Amino acid sequence: MNTFLRAFCASFFVVAAVHAVDWPQWRGPNRDGIVKDPAHTLDKLPADPKALWKIDAGPGQSSPVVSGGKVVLLDAQKDQEVAHCFDAATGKLLWETPVGPTVEFSPAYGGGPRCTPLIDGDRAYLQSSGGEFRCLSMADGKKIWGVSFGADYGATFIGNKSGDPAAKETASRRHGNNGSAAIDGNRIFVPVGSVNGATLVCYDKMTGKELWKAGNDNTAYSSVMAGTLAGVRQAVHFTADALMGVDAASGTILWRIPLKTGAKRHACTPVIGPDSVVVASTSIGTQKFNIVKAGAGVAAAQAWANTQCKTILGTPTLFGKYLFTLGPTDHTDLECLDFQTGNQIWSQAGFGDYASLTTVNDKILVLNSTGELILVRANPAKYEELGRVQLCAKTWASPAYSDGKIFVKDEGHLTAYALAP
Repeated sequence: MNTFLRAFCASFFVVAAVHAVDWPQWRGPNRDGIVKDPAHTLDKLPADPKALWKIDAGPGQSSPVVSGGKVVLLDAQKDQEVAHCFDAATGKLLWETPVGPTVEFSPAYGGGPRCTPLIDGDRAYLQSSGGEFRCLSMADGKKIWGVSFGADYGATFIGNKSGDPAAKETASRRHGNNGSAAIDGNRIFVPVGSVNGATLVCYDKMTGKELWKAGNDNTAYSSVMAGTLAGVRQAVHFTADALMGVDAASGTILWRIPLKTGAKRHACTPVIGPDSVVVASTSIGTQKFNIVKAGAGVAAAQAWANTQCKTILGTPTLFGKYLFTLGPTDHTDLECLDFQTGNQIWSQAGFGDYASLTTVNDKILVLNSTGELILVRANPAKYEELGRVQLCAKTWASPAYSDGKIFVKDEGHLTAYALAP
């Protein structure tokens, strides 16, 4: 292991106390696909992973989330998309609440909800494919507040069967609202996708009061990120037509970079680095933008573009000075890129057309669309596989990792497995 990795990994174990790690939102504790779990080194995968519990689940690609000993999942049940809350230890159903009606479309990836829930303390935030957004009580699932993208902002769901020309200008209103909202202090940023000044809307997370709205873009499938860039707290959003940074307090658009992709297919979540943002898609490849002060304002400038590293769905993970991502050969290779230059360091084939990347300490759990789980060391020097096992059936949902356990949603079930003792 090189000096950088040795120092980086050692920092994981300098802690005052060992405690269970929650996975409360899209891509984990910090929305970056990385979790620090000093209680579990995860050096190998069990040959026959133990299913702690397994329950039936309806259609959908929404990922499970875990917080405070509870699991929340959004799936389709007949004519409704339904939020379910389970006991994380036993799988016992605690409550379930309809979030919005199912919508009619026939994409290659199946029906049902696409957007991952978000748990924040005693509340859960959920979004249906058709654009119904809800804040629910974690105690009993009762609605606290909610908005409708269509009824309240004119961002109505169109569907992929529609001949409406507007369907070609959006991704989320054609194939389902995917982008997960992000919480920042007392604010929650929601990707509404209205072309009438409400691409992104900020609400008071407790009351649902609208604080500001910004942008005239349709949304794609990308989730919102929050971060401090060039000294300014921002909401970063990869829309159907651009990458933009919005002042978190005022809603002022600070910078906007037009980025065009075939079918508006911006599915990967932006990756925030030190005063920088990385985005990836199937058309533009992987690109990094530096966010810098420009007079009294903030500007974005391209740092590099790796046009060969094209990704359909799997969001990259930044681990120290290295970016682990999918691409370029038919979007099925696992790649390690130098974060400073964008240059490929190594590439390993055979990961399917989709895979989620979850970094636990210095290892990467890769779950591909066939349900195979692969354990890889986060080694920038070479590809180093530590094990693989068939975990579930076909899946397009990212897993949740918590305290040595992995929670996986496939075509028909939600299952909790023990990966480490």
